[in-house]
Amino acid sequence: MIINFFKKMSFSLIYQKHMIPVSNEITNIVLSYVKVKTNGRPLEMAVDVGCGTGRYTLPLAPHFKKVLGLDISESQINVAKQMTLAKNVSYMVAPAENLPMKDASMDLVHAGLAAHFFTIDQFLDEAVRVLKTRGCLAFHGFEPPTELEYKNVSNNLSVVMSEVCDTLLHHTGKCADEMFYRYQNLFEAVPLKDKEQITDIPVKIQISIPEMIGFIQSVVGFQQFKEEDVKGAEQFLTSTEKRFREILGEEADFVRMNMPMKYYCVLACKH
Repeated sequence: MIINFFKKMSFSLIYQKHMIPVSNEITNIVLSYVKVKTNGRPLEMAVDVGCGTGRYTLPLAPHFKKVLGLDISESQINVAKQMTLAKNVSYMVAPAENLPMKDASMDLVHAGLAAHFFTIDQFLDEAVRVLKTRGCLAFHGFEPPTELEYKNVSNNLSVVMSEVCDTLLHHTGKCADEMFYRYQNLFEAVPLKDKEQITDIPVKIQISIPEMIGFIQSVVGFQQFKEEDVKGAEQFLTSTEKRFREILGEEADFVRMNMPMKYYCVLACKH
């Protein structure tokens, strides 16, 4: 199973270092939604499910009395603990489909870049169980990026980026479908009447060639590719870097390209 890559410490370190930055836009949307739906009551407890290395757990910390990060991977949790200084944040190894919390105990159940790996019906049943009345559910992801922008070579860069995306998705498996459908199936499965789906949330990331090569390695599709064909995966990385450098020419070592991203978010409230 592709999810097993997250259980390897070597990948957890790559993921923490090279996955694209947390989206402040998404975090603000989630927090604004929670504050409206909870009518401004003090926020006691949030759980970040599939928290990975805690990248989306930490931005929640200033807004809740306590935040718990859960992940099925012990190596991800260990890295998260190393990266966390906030005293109100704790972590635990646990599956999304069996949340270790009491009924009606959570103000927010959150999942960032993770819900497409869950057994969704079981996760949603658990999420609804642990939510307080007027507690909120929020999960989000992004469409696989296929464009890059830099001066007059944007089209050429985007051709390479699109081919990179196709290669990674080929090795990603069924969870890639949910990313392309922008969690439409997950949205429809949410068993709460008060729910909404926000798509096409624009986020622009600046990225250098070394950062791009790191990002590619932080995607599970690349790890699966490497598992199947080590030499082929390494050649793919080398070839991709060479193509970017040829397009950018003498500026290649200094360029930070714009990578337009489209995020999507599913939000729901329990009444």
